[in-house]
Amino acid sequence: MKEEVQYFKKVEETYQFLKENAPFIPDIIITLGTGLSSLGEKTEKVKSIPYKEIPNFPISTVETHKGELIFSYLEDKKVAILQGRFHYYEGYSAKELTFPLRVLTLFKPKIYIVSNAAGGLNLSFKAGDIMVIKDHINLIPDNPLRGINNEAWGPRFPDMSCAYDFDLKELFKKVSQKLNEQVKEGVYVAVPGPSLETPAETRFLRMIGADAVGMSTVPEVIVAVHAGLKVLGISVISNVNDPDNFKPILFSEVVEQSKKTEKRLEKIIRAFIRELKI
Repeated sequence: MKEEVQYFKKVEETYQFLKENAPFIPDIIITLGTGLSSLGEKTEKVKSIPYKEIPNFPISTVETHKGELIFSYLEDKKVAILQGRFHYYEGYSAKELTFPLRVLTLFKPKIYIVSNAAGGLNLSFKAGDIMVIKDHINLIPDNPLRGINNEAWGPRFPDMSCAYDFDLKELFKKVSQKLNEQVKEGVYVAVPGPSLETPAETRFLRMIGADAVGMSTVPEVIVAVHAGLKVLGISVISNVNDPDNFKPILFSEVVEQSKKTEKRLEKIIRAFIRELKI
């Protein structure tokens, strides 16, 4: 109980810091995943705050995650971009790795857009595909809502039957089609990491209904849904593994494939945000 009270205090302390330093109250929060930094780099920054300068923020140990909170007007919408995220495999609890998003939810934004690089499980996918997430499976052995619930933040038992907003998903697909971009749709499964999947694990994940696998996103989505945000989830497929014809992949190859796709994804996200009515 003492740890949770301390956590509540830290969230409030960090929120007060950002209230004093943020140039505006954001309507949209975006988390950029592995190799998907383009949107944060190219957007016109109203203000940028390194994570290390924000009280109580965790420190990222992943080289490809810059660690910067960017406030920007993106397609005339007020946006806060988390350029760099935290992972369970870094040693953080689900509460700790979702801390930045939890703080930002206190601004009462309307929409959360989360992106990631993921391994393809669906054999109809190919490297470079963009998948809009329709549902998820959580295999990370922790939940950011575990412990005492703060009723001011959200309900004790949030409904996850429509964690990924249907209308946002359909708008993303519609915008993609207008840009002649064919996007896939599927179920994302989150695993603890950092070891990549074995052929047997890959076969199991396909059997339980997953189309793509990664080591992030689900804890953040749980927090966003708990706080009442509408969620759009996007995966960039970095590789596809057939468990009967398994090919090893290096993390550097995941990053490289994500970077090849990020310009296309940035174009779609900008068009998507332009169409939003908020």
